[in-house]
Amino acid sequence: MAEVLILFYSRDGSVARMAQLIARGVEEVSGVEALVRTVPLVSTVCEAIEESIPAEGAPYATFDELKACAGLALGSPAYFGNMAAPLKHFLDSTGSLWLSGALSGKPAAVFTSSGTLHGGQESCLLSMMVPLFHHGMLVIGLPASQIELSTTTSGGSPYGVSHWAGVDGSNDISEEESRLCRALGKRLAQAALKMNEF
Repeated sequence: MAEVLILFYSRDGSVARMAQLIARGVEEVSGVEALVRTVPLVSTVCEAIEESIPAEGAPYATFDELKACAGLALGSPAYFGNMAAPLKHFLDSTGSLWLSGALSGKPAAVFTSSGTLHGGQESCLLSMMVPLFHHGMLVIGLPASQIELSTTTSGGSPYGVSHWAGVDGSNDISEEESRLCRALGKRLAQAALKMNEF
């Protein structure tokens, strides 16, 4: 069974909900299962240490899970057009995987959420792609044939899935955004099967 890792950081819950929808899309493909994981907070206080198991939500990702995955979906809220520090911190610590080429040739996709409609969603998606390229991953997006890209008035991008959460996080994931999340998960799972010959 091929395993697609859905790795995200979510502060207010929107990105976590997107991760679950992407996981549903992944599991629509026979022979593929989704593994949903998060990363711990980064503290400005050097002595602060997160518990090894989060109090709620998805477990923290391990390097072994990252190394073993057949594909990767990476998600973060958009902070000033960039990925969140906890996800960046986790990716910055993957040098040993980069040196060994553990992720090279595997498919990857990205997703994000922002408080405002023009909150830097696409630049955040691009910021998450950069380390994936360095790892030699094959980044996929959504094609123009995905009709929701032409009809959505909230989130969605050829670079990856996005969601407009609202400044207070009160905007639910729209039907179009939901379909785009599932479509990206399915596309990633299909690519993982083809590229890894499971």
